[in-house]
Parts: sequence; C-alpha cells; structure tokens
Amino acid sequence: MKIDAHQHFWKYDTRKHEWISDEMAVIRRDFLPEHLAGVLAENDINGCIAVQADQSAEETEFLLQLAASHDFIKGVVGWADFQATGLQAQLEKYSQFKKLKGFRHILQGEKQRDLCLERSFQDGIALLAPYGFTYDILIHQDQLPFIPEFVARFPDQRFVIDHIAKPGIKEKDIRNWKKDIELVALHPHVSCKISGLVTEADLKTWTNADFIPYLDVVVNAFGTERIMYGSDWPVCLAAGNYKAVLELVKSYFSSFSASEQQLFFGGNAVAFYQLNG
Repeated sequence: MKIDAHQHFWKYDTRKHEWISDEMAVIRRDFLPEHLAGVLAENDINGCIAVQADQSAEETEFLLQLAASHDFIKGVVGWADFQATGLQAQLEKYSQFKKLKGFRHILQGEKQRDLCLERSFQDGIALLAPYGFTYDILIHQDQLPFIPEFVARFPDQRFVIDHIAKPGIKEKDIRNWKKDIELVALHPHVSCKISGLVTEADLKTWTNADFIPYLDVVVNAFGTERIMYGSDWPVCLAAGNYKAVLELVKSYFSSFSASEQQLFFGGNAVAFYQLNG
C-alpha cells in the first residue's frame, strides 16, 4: 500500500490560515477530499494521512468527519491541548475513533521555542502512549537542539519529525541542522517524514539538486526503516504540483532496492500509524 503520510484539508479562512503569505496566495482556497482523490489516483497513491493545520478541537472533528466519509483517508493526526487539565478525558473520547492515529502541536509557531521541554506540556505527551497515539513533531531547525532531550523522556512514545525539521534549504544552510538532526536520529523511537521540502527552497527556481544534500543526511541518519513520504499537499502547490514533488523523491530513491522503496512510500507509514487496509 502506497501512502502519502502528510497532507492537509481545509475550508479557507483568512483568520485561521493567516500563515499563508502573499507568496503562497495560490493556496488561499478550499482544499477538500474531492480535490485530492483524483490526484492520488493519478499518482498511484492508495491512501493518505490527514494532518491538522489549525489548533482547535473543531479541526480534529472536521478531519475525523472527512475520514469517516472517504476510505482513502487512512488516518488522522489531530490536535489537542497538551497543557489542558481535561486532556485525559479528551484522549479517552478520541480513542473510540479508529482512524485517529495521533496528535500534533504547532511548536514551530510558539514564541517559547523550547515549549516541548515544559513540564506541563510533557505531562500531556505522557498520556499518549497508553492509547497508542503517535506524536508529530512540527518545528523549525532552530528548535532541533531541544528535541533529543524531549524524546529521550518518552522512550515508549512513537515520534515523527515533520518536514525534516525545516532546514534552510533556500539559503543552503545545512551544517547546524545536520548535526542536530543526526542527534535526534540516535533515538530509535523517532522517525522522519521527507515532506515539505519544496516550500523551504526557492518557490520558483528550485531544482532536485537543491535537496540531495539534505536527503542524504536524513537517509543516512534514520535509515530506510524510519523515513516516510509525505507530499504536504496542498502547501506544496505553492512551489509546483503534486507530481513534481513525488517525482523529486522518486528520482532520489530510484537507486534503492524495491523493498527499501516500498518501505519509504508506504510500509513505514503503515507501521508507524498502524493503518488498516
């Protein structure tokens, strides 16, 4: 089964989606399952993981409703307030939804860059593993130094780094990111999504060659059993189209064995998110 392990749906709202800059104006519109289904089919992708883009309980409910109506949405990564006193009750409720696989907080947008090390935040993370929920780590590269300490405190929790932690691809900035991502990869319960690359590069002039140094680092650090493909659709449309994003990684992994490609393009996501057929 081929899986796109990272994409979003939304009904465009100027307040909720204020992060969409003028440079990315092409994605200032609705993106719903009917807009993605044909794209996945055209590219021989069997299913996807829908990831939250807004920090609200309504967002999680919205994604669960879409998943219940569309078989190709294999799993949902929702949002919950990890510092809320009622988190346990929320997780108990969400555990009844088979397609709810895990949660994410938009750490990259927090003024407190090391929020993941706050005791109140970690108390919430500690509640996930008993339910089998995963946690997606969404950060910018300046926050990577906090992640080894964070994940080390939860050895039984399945973590995945989103968008290879957003290095400065446009600036060809790699040295510090490389050092920090390699330290994170030393923790065997952490995986990495090769996703969101094109929007960290020059949106108009990127080429496949821009990403090879970063892909080399991630594959060497995590190995072929802890990486997974994600398109970051529709955000990726600000820098091209779905096929171009897919062909970028297809080209890179073309020299890998068939079994390694199968793991990257689906097998690892199926295992990590415990997907059903």
